[in-house]
Amino acid sequence: MAIRNIRVAGDEVLRKQCKEVKDMTGRTKGLIKDMFDTMYEANGVGLAAPQVGVLKQIVVIDCNDEPYVLINPRILETQGEQTGDEACLSVPGKVGIVTRPDYVKVQAFNEKMEPYELEGTGLLARAICHECDHLFGRLYIDMIEGELRDVTANTEEE
Repeated sequence: MAIRNIRVAGDEVLRKQCKEVKDMTGRTKGLIKDMFDTMYEANGVGLAAPQVGVLKQIVVIDCNDEPYVLINPRILETQGEQTGDEACLSVPGKVGIVTRPDYVKVQAFNEKMEPYELEGTGLLARAICHECDHLFGRLYIDMIEGELRDVTANTEEE
């Protein structure tokens, strides 16, 4: 298990466009495993390669114990919209309101470089859009409606 350092807003790597992955190598497989480990350690639902300093089009997502690897993802279709709080491991301690599609269909390659399509609604649709934005140097803070807010810890006793 290797936990990588998550780059935070202000780091120039987060604003760069990522390169397509041409073939699956042992190094890329290791990166994908490290990305899952890093995401889980940070209690995230998604992570893109530039967030760990690697300019490759790789995204990992896990909503509700359903892990997905998206290599060279391309959004094919979106429908509807959802507006709600969004956060990012690269913008720690902050949250902002963002409007995203409520349905997304994406085409990508899996970790075996086999093409597949993934459809998602709700949180999965939000995560797909959010993580794919990272691959093109876009952060959710560029799209917030209103102000970025501090996340407050839940201090209620059970």
